[in-house]
Amino acid sequence: MTETEMRGALAREDLCRLIAACYYEPEPAFAAEGVFDTLLAAAREVDETLVPQAQALGDAFCAAETQALLLDYTRLFLGPMQILANPYGSVWLEENRTLMGDTTMAVLALYQEGGFEIDEEFREVPDHIAVELEFLYLLIFQENEARSSGDAARLTAVADLKARFLGQHLGRWIGPFTEAVKGSAESAFYRQLAELTALFVGREARKIAG
Repeated sequence: MTETEMRGALAREDLCRLIAACYYEPEPAFAAEGVFDTLLAAAREVDETLVPQAQALGDAFCAAETQALLLDYTRLFLGPMQILANPYGSVWLEENRTLMGDTTMAVLALYQEGGFEIDEEFREVPDHIAVELEFLYLLIFQENEARSSGDAARLTAVADLKARFLGQHLGRWIGPFTEAVKGSAESAFYRQLAELTALFVGREARKIAG
């Protein structure tokens, strides 16, 4: 890879990892640790069309009160009465919209194949949006590592796993999920996050198709 290609490849890792982090509970440390500065810099390296959403995402976070974001996060993803934008893949992929169905077991098998382990202290369902994005980050990392080392067999294996993951799981439910977030969020932050997520995942899926 050229130096420019390497920067873009590493930036894809950063962008995916930071988008995933935004689906955990919002906290002031996001801004204090420069999360959105790093995210914006990564977007510039990956694709200029992502820059407006990345910029707007950071601006929206800084303009909002943490408590207001936490309330919106709870409304969207936790309930208690009704979850407005269910963050679990199985809810979008299973006919009866239940948790821990066959699709959850299938994505767990892909995690295992990719060497992805969920922290024992993690108390969410394995097909939570943040977890699936973290797995996508790992696949991008492995893809970059294989390409950098010239390991063609490894690169082919990772590309195949990534294609199956996006084609059978994340790529199938990311659209309706992000539309639900955009349609239900009270804060600009979560609307921008949903838009950026859809654009980034769609871009990764097109890279495989192309």
